[in-house]
Amino acid sequence: MLDEILPPEEQKVKYAVCDIDGVLRGKVINRSKLEKTLNSGLGFCNVIFGWDSSDVCYDNSKISGWHTGYPDAMARVDLNTLRRVPWDNDLPFFLADFAGDPQVASACPRTLLRKIEEQCSAMGFLAKFALEYEWFNFMDSAHSLQDRGFVNPIPLTPGMFGYSLTRPNQYSHYFNELFDNLLRFEVPIEGLHTETGPGVYEASLVHSTTLEAADRAVLFKNAVKEIAQRSGIMASFMAKWNDQLPGCGGHIHQNLWSDDGEQNLFLDANEPNGMSTLMQHYIAGQLHCLPHIMPMYAPTVNSYKRLVKGSWAAVSVSWGIENRTAALRVIPNPAFSMRLETRIPGADANPYLAIAASLASGLYGIKNKLKLELPAIQGNAYEQEHATPLPSSLLEATQAMRVSGLGDELFGADFCDHFLLTREWEWEQYSRAVTDWERKRYFEII
Repeated sequence: MLDEILPPEEQKVKYAVCDIDGVLRGKVINRSKLEKTLNSGLGFCNVIFGWDSSDVCYDNSKISGWHTGYPDAMARVDLNTLRRVPWDNDLPFFLADFAGDPQVASACPRTLLRKIEEQCSAMGFLAKFALEYEWFNFMDSAHSLQDRGFVNPIPLTPGMFGYSLTRPNQYSHYFNELFDNLLRFEVPIEGLHTETGPGVYEASLVHSTTLEAADRAVLFKNAVKEIAQRSGIMASFMAKWNDQLPGCGGHIHQNLWSDDGEQNLFLDANEPNGMSTLMQHYIAGQLHCLPHIMPMYAPTVNSYKRLVKGSWAAVSVSWGIENRTAALRVIPNPAFSMRLETRIPGADANPYLAIAASLASGLYGIKNKLKLELPAIQGNAYEQEHATPLPSSLLEATQAMRVSGLGDELFGADFCDHFLLTREWEWEQYSRAVTDWERKRYFEII
């Protein structure tokens, strides 16, 4: 089977799995090892579901921990994900996930999204997604920033230059390498430009089917970091690195099609704004679920620093027609692009989990025929006094998701139990930390 897609002279391959934080964890292995384990699975230490993004082991995880002895879990390589890494001698690359041990599989983000996609297909729909990312670029390296304690990173370019033609030209080699190498890596970019803010770029990825769109998104983030490092640049997808500057969004564009991919089911020319009844149910589902599953979209402490008024990010349960101040933006274009943009996620969100949340909650609205009773926002959503506010911290959001139980229905109790434990851990680590803000505010005066 492997011989059909890889020439026999290629003896080295790379593969990666995605952890709960959206970080790719991988290995380079010999071709023969991959061939021998295509059916049985490759052993991968289950600690990747037992530690946080800083490799600190959880003390509250049931799936992985010292009590388990950290055995191998079986990762299955998805041969359909074959790509070649153009900036690494066209090294063959695969994605893998966990579908063997039910307990480990329940914690695997890619396996979860595969399950939601299958539910969508069983309902007779083909879902298409595309993500767009904003991120900051810095004239720093891992060493230089570490040496300075992650203080005062140096933006690639100064000033606020949204949609600038001159700023990318200053680092045209890096800018062009992003577009060209990602295309060769089969993560095609639809558009690439500067955003407002020093050293900010934004990229829109070409839409695809559900799992493929998430694969492209997670590979995009990792690839940008690698390409940047090769140019002496550090790329950051942190949601909000500076309180004086805009945050970084990771918006999700989506629509549902007939199972043959021929008809955009979100479009009905006879309905107001061209929004089909199906699309209205889908939006109603997302609005209903949104306050109860926020950690799926905003998974870090820092995520909520972006979700503030006047920040191009939503703060309430809201939707609007071509309104970028609302949580959900309807884009009522012709049939080929009639779609919904979910604007809550930041660039720090795990794309598998964020897309799973979007699709599952939309399908929830369709299954339950929820009516879109909330009126569309007119004007500035930040000024809507009676709008339902979104959780304002990871702690509040995690508690709301645990109490609600809606996540269990959408994603399964085993996944939610593990995921919420990891978010409670994240908040606990933050609560112990003494920040620069605290020292500046209290050190002398109190």
